Amino acid sequence: MRVIFTNGCFDIIHRGHLELLKYAKSLGDKLVVGINSDDSVKRLKGESRPINLEDDRKFILESLKYVDEVIIFNEDTPYRLIKQLIPDIIVKGGDYTPDQVSGNDICKVEIFDFKDGYSTTKIIESLSNR
Repeated sequence: MRVIFTNGCFDIIHRGHLELLKYAKSLGDKLVVGINSDDSVKRLKGESRPINLEDDRKFILESLKYVDEVIIFNEDTPYRLIKQLIPDIIVKGGDYTPDQVSGNDICKVEIFDFKDGYSTTKIIESLSNR
């Protein structure tokens, strides 16, 4: 069984997230998604985040047909989780290079070249400007 791993905040689910999850699932048999805890999101994105709480983000992701398992982690990176899982492939979005991906020393990294314009931060900014 090929296990694929990806991670992120997944604060406001948008098309870019779904495209990445679909691609990641196509690479293997089981897709495990690590999501940053609420505390971790605050540290990474600021006090106004997350918009959606971790249990809600987890529920939404678990409801998607591409996702087989969702694990919440409290650290700023999923390195410890990746070390436990030892997936076959880690998938990250095109705003990363393989050497920037946490766990690149543990397994193969695939970069998904997503389309520009899909960003939680941009969605929040556009709502603020209305």
